[in-house]
Amino acid sequence: MTIRRPSAARTARLLAATAVLGGLLAGTAAPALAAAPERTAPRAAARKAAPDTATATVTVTGNGRASAAPDLAILSAGVESTRPTAKEAMAAQTTAAETLLDVLHKQGIPDRDIRTDSLSLAPVYTQTKDGSSKVTGYQAGQSFSVKVRDLDRTGQVIGAVNEAAGNAGRVNGVVFDVADPSALRAKAREAAYRDAYDKASQHARLSGHRLGRLVSLSEGESVRPGPGAAPAVSTDEPSVPLAPGEIEEQVTVSAVYELI
Repeated sequence: MTIRRPSAARTARLLAATAVLGGLLAGTAAPALAAAPERTAPRAAARKAAPDTATATVTVTGNGRASAAPDLAILSAGVESTRPTAKEAMAAQTTAAETLLDVLHKQGIPDRDIRTDSLSLAPVYTQTKDGSSKVTGYQAGQSFSVKVRDLDRTGQVIGAVNEAAGNAGRVNGVVFDVADPSALRAKAREAAYRDAYDKASQHARLSGHRLGRLVSLSEGESVRPGPGAAPAVSTDEPSVPLAPGEIEEQVTVSAVYELI
C-alpha cells in the first residue's frame, strides 16, 4: 500500500484558505457583539423610573358683590270684577281695565312700560244647604306690570291707580330694580375675580409655591337676592310713602391656577 503525502504547495493553499475563513468569521462576530449593547440600551432606559412631570394646581371659588341705588320701580296692579254672568263680568273687567290704563297714561307711563301679565275668567261657586255647590256668578280679572322710571313718582302712581280703580282695583305690590343690570353685574364679577385670585395666592404661599398661570375660569349664575320690594298696597291716600333701599348683585367664579 502506498501513502501519498500532500505537496508543500497544496499545504500552503490549505493554510491560506483557513486563515481567510477565520478572518471572515471574526469580522462577522465582532459587529454582532458591538451591536448588542445598542439593542439592550432601550430596555435599560425603559426600566428606569419616569420622572414625575405633573403640575400642581389649586382650585378656588371667588364671590363678588356690588350694590347700587335702584332707578326703576315695577308696580303690579290689576282689576277684578264679579257679576252674575260671564259676559257681564268680562264687560265690567274691561271697563275697569280701561280706567286703569287711562290713569297710568295720565301719570306719564308710556305704553311700552305697561304689560298685561294675566287675564282670567272663572265661575264663582256657592255652597247650598244640602252641601252641594252651584255657580252663582263669574269673576273676571286682569293684572298688569307697570314700570315707573321716575322713582320719586312711584307712590303717586300707586295712589292714583288705587283711587281711580275703586273697589275693582288691586295693587299687588311693587319691586325696585335697576333698568340696566349689566354695569352692576360687571362690578360684582370684578370683585369675584379678585377674591378668587387672592385666595389662590394665599394657597400658593402657604404651600411653598408661587402662583402660576390661570388654567381655567368659569362663572356661575349671577344672583340678585331679593330686590327691594313692598307688599300689597291698599290705601285711599293720594300718594304712598316707599323706601327703595339698594339693589345687590352677586357673582361666583371658579378658577384653577398653576403652582410653580
